[in-house]
Amino acid sequence: MEKKRKKKKNKPHVKRLHNYYQRTGFYMFIWESLKKAFWPIVGAVVGIFLFNKYVYNINDGLQAMTETFSRVGVLITFFVSETILGLIPPEIFIAWSKKTAAPVLNLAILATLSYFGGLTAYFIGRASLKIDSVRNYLEVKMAKNLKNTSKWGGFLILVGALLPLPFAISCLTAGMIKYPFKNVVLFGLFRFLRFAIYAWAIFKMVN
Repeated sequence: MEKKRKKKKNKPHVKRLHNYYQRTGFYMFIWESLKKAFWPIVGAVVGIFLFNKYVYNINDGLQAMTETFSRVGVLITFFVSETILGLIPPEIFIAWSKKTAAPVLNLAILATLSYFGGLTAYFIGRASLKIDSVRNYLEVKMAKNLKNTSKWGGFLILVGALLPLPFAISCLTAGMIKYPFKNVVLFGLFRFLRFAIYAWAIFKMVN
């Protein structure tokens, strides 16, 4: 009986939350973001396939990368990339980890570095508010995006953590609007799930 009462109490809360997201356009915002991300993902997959088949064998390239660059150098490069707007696709590094002597360990290190890179980006976002030109740009050019992030901050961090979108950008924006850091820490943990899923797929492609 007590469990049933709790469920009944939770239902109005869930319904109100659903109505709020529907009214504020959250679902449409996520749908538009997914549509924008779909074709770039398809294009990247097809491009990698064609490149691997007709131009250069990716496995050979990853092997050369493993033999040429030190493990520490690769990890530092990855952390910098994951902190500064995710400049290099993490999938390249996930594939690199498969070619190392300890793929699971290196994958775990990559996921951890990506996670902390996002948290670092959050503080960069907070610090950037002290620059007048940046603050003015945000208030004029990025007003709409910042407004959406203010309303749906946690979900946007979640989307940035799971989808093939730069996680650092989500965290940077969260810092700019002073979104609670503890929530960034919590929702950002889904970054580890993303690396696990992508590694499962990529490890099957890389010999």
